[in-house]
Amino acid sequence: MPMRTTVIDHLRHADWLDTRRVRGYAVIVGIASLLLLVNSFIKAMGVEGTDFLAFWGAGHVTIGGDPAAAYDLEVQERVQTATGSEGWFAFVNPPPFLFAAAPFGALPFPLAWIAWVAVTFALWAWASIRAFVQLWPIVIVFPGALLAAGHAQNGLLTGAILIAGVTLLDRRPVLSGAVLGMLVIKPHLALLIPFWLAGAGKWRAFLAAGMSGLALLLLSWLVLGLDTMLAYTTSWNASAAIMENADRAFYLRMATPFSQLSLIAPTEIALAVNIASAIGMIILAFMSWNRFGGDALASGALVLAATALTSPYLFNYDLPFLILPILWLVREGLRQGFRPWEKLALVLLFAAPHATRAMALPLGMNPMPICAALLVWMIWSRAQYVQENIKNPEY
Repeated sequence: MPMRTTVIDHLRHADWLDTRRVRGYAVIVGIASLLLLVNSFIKAMGVEGTDFLAFWGAGHVTIGGDPAAAYDLEVQERVQTATGSEGWFAFVNPPPFLFAAAPFGALPFPLAWIAWVAVTFALWAWASIRAFVQLWPIVIVFPGALLAAGHAQNGLLTGAILIAGVTLLDRRPVLSGAVLGMLVIKPHLALLIPFWLAGAGKWRAFLAAGMSGLALLLLSWLVLGLDTMLAYTTSWNASAAIMENADRAFYLRMATPFSQLSLIAPTEIALAVNIASAIGMIILAFMSWNRFGGDALASGALVLAATALTSPYLFNYDLPFLILPILWLVREGLRQGFRPWEKLALVLLFAAPHATRAMALPLGMNPMPICAALLVWMIWSRAQYVQENIKNPEY
């Protein structure tokens, strides 16, 4: 019994997980990540293809003077398979995303893959490290970023936008809103943002976000042409076809309440539950300002964690933005003291975006929504813990 108690206490408080060990583990994870990234590149250059083909193909025809062809499935099949890949992917992002994709479409596909990963990772890392300078070793080895990099997906870019927008809000609200408006390239990641800004009366940021999104759409119309804007609407059919033909493996790669409930319940019920989850997260976004005394970073950490439970369409590679809520909890733990089991929970949450994706097929479910719910609860309850700790320093 005493031995069992000792083991439990060892895990409960995790005093062994100090700064020196964290830095050492970060080096190990970093080396492993580089090896895995090289493996991802080799696979991406193989016959099965990679998600990045959609971005490169769209950028390639845009830089060639025919941006509307980004949404032409026959053209994209021809362009993408010309790289030697047998697989190809529909491009379904809104036209403003073509501004990001075009420069990489001018490069040979292998070089474009490397450049895309390097540039988007650098943007994401800059935004994240800027928020938590002393925790930079944890940032650069975040498994959620590794997953997005390995897929050469846009999660690093959207993560950089979300993190930069949240961290700028206190000091430069207009710039914050302008940055958040860039999520027009993937709007379902911004579902909570208008409610969050409105909840605190951050109207300058709110208006800047709206104007930024509209400006990008107008710029797309002016630069890329009306044909491209109309062609984008045809991609809705491609998105619908993807969902209609989705198999069990597709849903297991997703990381939302809707996707996991769809494995065991009718689509209507799964969607209704996800909508209920989204409404709950909207309420929390409103309440977070009062909960955290107007602290934009704390409130923003809650909102980013809640974002993972809001959209019904989200993959694990979309989750690099979770580094902010995780590191906010780490920072608060260093400042106020870690709660029992908190260090261990943070280690698990840190690994979750990558680990839950790896576990999904063997388990027959993707546990990421459970991890996201735990993260939301830990942030929400941390405010109460801080208040109690102030009232009772011996707690």
